Amino acid sequence: MRSIQDQLQAVLAAAQPVHPLDVVLADAAGCVLAEDLHAPVSVPARPVAAHDGYAVESGAIAQVTPGRPVVLPVAHDVAPSDDEPLRLAPAHAVRVSSGGPVPVGADVVVPVGYTDRGTARVEIHRPVPAGEGIRAAGADAREGEVVVPAGVRLGASQIGLASALGLRRLRVHPRPRVVVLPVGDELVDAGSPHESGKVHDANGPMLTTAALAVGAGAHLAAVAPDERARLREAIEDQLVRADLLIVTGGLGDGPHDTVRDVLGPLGEVRFDHVAMSPGRRLGFGTVDPDGAGPPVPVFALPGDPVAATVAFEVFVRPALRAIAGYTELFRTTVSATATQGWTVPSGLRQFVPATLTGSPATGYRVAPLGDPLRPDLGSLARANAFAVVGERATLVEPGQTVHALVLDSHG
Repeated sequence: MRSIQDQLQAVLAAAQPVHPLDVVLADAAGCVLAEDLHAPVSVPARPVAAHDGYAVESGAIAQVTPGRPVVLPVAHDVAPSDDEPLRLAPAHAVRVSSGGPVPVGADVVVPVGYTDRGTARVEIHRPVPAGEGIRAAGADAREGEVVVPAGVRLGASQIGLASALGLRRLRVHPRPRVVVLPVGDELVDAGSPHESGKVHDANGPMLTTAALAVGAGAHLAAVAPDERARLREAIEDQLVRADLLIVTGGLGDGPHDTVRDVLGPLGEVRFDHVAMSPGRRLGFGTVDPDGAGPPVPVFALPGDPVAATVAFEVFVRPALRAIAGYTELFRTTVSATATQGWTVPSGLRQFVPATLTGSPATGYRVAPLGDPLRPDLGSLARANAFAVVGERATLVEPGQTVHALVLDSHG
């Protein structure tokens, strides 16, 4: 039996990042940055008003008290489009719009609400300390500094910053293309009428959703039959669009379980019993039927939905993150106190769907859902964590500390 560590090492050795590309900003969204992003300029380039108001020298309004406003002449209006800052005359004010350049000599922008909104002269009714209402040059980004490090998935704020810096293109790892291929004559698509001897496919939509959540581009292929020639044809058809292929089902020992027979000749795929529960029976390797390359990593996952999900979390998710260019590959794991006891299969690392509660300050508590020895899809759907118990354990006692693998629903 192969250890989880050995299996994971083999997986990550084959999971190389997609070659970086220079793409326009719109196409960079959702991709992982391939190199540190340095600010080519400072943003803002000069001090600007943080809000609409009146730019003044703080000493000119130091004597403002309730009921005793200071009155200053308004020398000019400044708009955000003005390219050069004015020089403030002593004991004067300049009306400035949000984002407009702050006049030289001004050290505060008094909010409009603190004034009578005058145009030729303005009454300032409340004191404002120096520095208020001004965004310093380089407040968003300073020229030359790393503003987004490599390995970050580009979301709205990162794309916004790149645009503010005047950048049109970024160098990214493209989102990996994942194909999920369910296998089994017994499977029918969701929404199909219930038929005797048929089962609605859960793994296909579930694993496709999981791949999308990692940031991959995911395609759910039509259910493939068990018949060897047709299964091989289905696999070869999908390889042209895949950076990674997930086959689910067909790993048993029965005469209709043909995945091992079909995948083996297509490349270098190893099938093992891995020391984990659920999901011991797994396949992993690379396939390249015509030798044209590059080889495509392929995972063969169990047909049981919980076992397939555990295998995805332990092996496929880190591989996808590596291919996508992430530097952090693994989910957060915390120590938690078990609220009740349960039996653990000897020699296997056990993953139990569970509810995780608590916080770093108060500590975490983890409660198993359903039967830990026979986890079910309903329990998995309610779980926000997996309680993880090591290979040497045979029993979890109430109050015992275990590891908890935190899933997305827990933040």
